[in-house]
Amino acid sequence: QVQLVESGGGLVQTGDSLRLACAASGGTFDKYSVGWFRQTPGNAREFVAAINWGGVVTHYADSVKGRFTISRDNTKKTAYLDMSSLKPEDTAVYYCAADSLGTITVQRSTNAREYDYWGQGTQVTVSS
Repeated sequence: QVQLVESGGGLVQTGDSLRLACAASGGTFDKYSVGWFRQTPGNAREFVAAINWGGVVTHYADSVKGRFTISRDNTKKTAYLDMSSLKPEDTAVYYCAADSLGTITVQRSTNAREYDYWGQGTQVTVSS
């Protein structure tokens, strides 16, 4: 059983940067791949980025490619999402999730149903 807690959300302005963290406890964090998703009211969770167990393989949604960077520090049991050049359309609740399959594929990593554990989410609001 893995528990995930996100932090780092907040209110920023267009063009600003923000770092989200996803701290894990329980389980064996370094065996899991990690994904970041986001959700706005009335919409399904949208894939943002994913990283494999070793932190070598990553995948990004086209909407964030070049602006967001996913990383992880297995010694700290923490994954990160560095967001830069933020836009109002990035406003959402951001969730991290862990998939017991440590490797990632484009198809699997983008499917929220493939993830076994979820955090409670952290709000990111980008003002124009």
